[in-house]
Amino acid sequence: MDVFPIILVIAFFQIVIIQKPFPNLDQMLLGVLLVVFGLFIFILGLDSALFPIGEKMANEFAIKGNPWWIIFFGFALGFSTTIAEPALTVVAGKAGNLAAGAGAILDHEESIASFVLGLRFTVAFSVGMAIALGVIRIIKGWPLIWFIMGGYTLIVITTFFAPDQIIGIAYDSGGITTSTITVPLVAALGVGLATTIRGRNPMMDGFGLIALASLNPIIFVLGYGIFVYGISV
Repeated sequence: MDVFPIILVIAFFQIVIIQKPFPNLDQMLLGVLLVVFGLFIFILGLDSALFPIGEKMANEFAIKGNPWWIIFFGFALGFSTTIAEPALTVVAGKAGNLAAGAGAILDHEESIASFVLGLRFTVAFSVGMAIALGVIRIIKGWPLIWFIMGGYTLIVITTFFAPDQIIGIAYDSGGITTSTITVPLVAALGVGLATTIRGRNPMMDGFGLIALASLNPIIFVLGYGIFVYGISV
């Protein structure tokens, strides 16, 4: 049922608008079956493993009573899950090739690999910092709106100084980081932590980590672009 709307849209435009048969129909049908099966296994894994692990570890760290371990765990979780995000790997690789083709960096393998690795580590570090900041917010009970308004104000200001080549990548990086691996574990961490800490409401305090994880990479990648390309004038 989740995949059916996608299939319906693609089939409508291919048959009614483009008016051509599907190329390699047998391979496409096999791909659809693999996607459905993969989503089923993935959702099953979320329910049986990732969500319980995230909530359980958040509870255990909260019980230990040392906030620094919880903050460090949040940073490490955000960093490691972002580095493992397939979407970030693909987009960073594409950005490196396009930057080399446009002459922004040297067009050889080492230069492209260095740019891609730097971009991935920048995004991963920014997400780690965002989760650590979100954990502090939950512990202290600070309103989420302060971080959202302050963050987007900083984004708008930084955009004026960032080179045009990096702005689109920076804004997209906020979305690609919050994908299949990062979201379940980070969401479970926030809810588990807010459930365990006395005086915190899981509905009001437990959510919002994903918003920070989407916002922070934009700021850091804009800064990375200024570092690589220089200030736009």
